[in-house]
Amino acid sequence: MRKLSFTVIMAMLLIAGHSASTSAGWLIFHKPEFKGKVIDAETKAPITGAVVVVVYYKHVYNPAGGKSSVVKVKETLTDDNGMFSFPSYTTIIHPFSREDDADFTIYKPGYGSFPRIRKSPPSGISTDTKERFFWAKKFGKQGEIRVTVKTGGEWKDTKQKVIFGVVELPALKTRKERLDAIPGAPTDITSKELPLLFKAMNRENNHFGLGIVK
Repeated sequence: MRKLSFTVIMAMLLIAGHSASTSAGWLIFHKPEFKGKVIDAETKAPITGAVVVVVYYKHVYNPAGGKSSVVKVKETLTDDNGMFSFPSYTTIIHPFSREDDADFTIYKPGYGSFPRIRKSPPSGISTDTKERFFWAKKFGKQGEIRVTVKTGGEWKDTKQKVIFGVVELPALKTRKERLDAIPGAPTDITSKELPLLFKAMNRENNHFGLGIVK
């Protein structure tokens, strides 16, 4: 029985791993490869050593409706060309939960951050649109994404052109700008899971005489 269960689980993982679909799944959690490039918004030069974090979420059902819960967190640094990537990720999740969106944070002291202060992609994109923005299969291609903007006191949907995967961060000058760019760590995630991000945040906090984030 144990051998049979293991065989079934492995078969399901293989099926999910070869699936081209990225829609929310049940039992099997699967996300495709993500890829991006981080550049200076003014000079267009690559930003080396920026911390990039991806948080994989699931939605756990309960009598109150449910809530999002972290499945896995990963981080990396942009290379000399400003590039980063995360391989596809597949795992098994609780039967009373489903796959939710992946979320991203990009940060380097002295620059804006994603999603807080950036030139591109534009503000007003939903979490699922942010995920699609970083799909490796779309990287470098020009296209349109849906954004929600406030016009004349009303929120309206519109479309804007982007180059998928390319994030433009402005160089910051003032103390306020730099403090506003410091990202918040994902809930219930500590420096043990994201040492690179916490190191970057604390470097900036130390620069301005603020406390350490643990």
